[in-house]
Amino acid sequence: MKRGKKYQEAVKAFDKTELYEIDDAVKNCLKSATAKFDETIELHVRLGVDSRHADQQVRGAIVLPHGTGKSVRVLVIAKGPKEQEAKDAGADYVGAEDFVEKIQKENWFEFDTLIATPDMMGLVGRLGKVLGPKGLMPNPKSGTVTMDVARAVEEVKAGKVEYRLDKANIIHTAIGKASFGEEKIKDNLKAIMEAIVKAKPAAAKGKYLRSVVITPTMGPGVKLNPNKFTE
Repeated sequence: MKRGKKYQEAVKAFDKTELYEIDDAVKNCLKSATAKFDETIELHVRLGVDSRHADQQVRGAIVLPHGTGKSVRVLVIAKGPKEQEAKDAGADYVGAEDFVEKIQKENWFEFDTLIATPDMMGLVGRLGKVLGPKGLMPNPKSGTVTMDVARAVEEVKAGKVEYRLDKANIIHTAIGKASFGEEKIKDNLKAIMEAIVKAKPAAAKGKYLRSVVITPTMGPGVKLNPNKFTE
């Protein structure tokens, strides 16, 4: 794939083969975020596990110290008092059968996170085939299946991110915006890496953190020294 001039210049600014310490990695990453928009800083972590085995799954959620810098649209599937609770907490959309039908019939996905009360999961389960591939299926482990919908909505709005393995055993997640500056990005990076390390499955054998890379939306990836997160 042919890369633009700015990307080529950013690549030359640091050694792509070196494993950087946290401070230098973040500095190099932010220097290469030269787009005209506020680039998202992404984290990509390859783990030494096999996601095909249930006992080697790595999944969870964490509220980043400084949020993600992104405004998140929240849909809550609930009924009764929980509907009002969700609205009061700042949910963008609240309902039940009406929204399930809208997703099914209109292919409507104007939301980033779906929260549901446990009694609604039978209804939400009908959407498994469309929500699953998009990573939108509510899950108790990530706190999106809960009776405490107010807290769930508030945490998502405050910058809660979910981390989970893809089929290649890699976790991809946003850790902020380039405009955050070095200190806030470092705080967010350390917080989520600590959570990922703590989530190591007992069944995982050998080296757990295979590679840790941070990258701006339009720039090259910067490799970090994985050992620094397990010391």
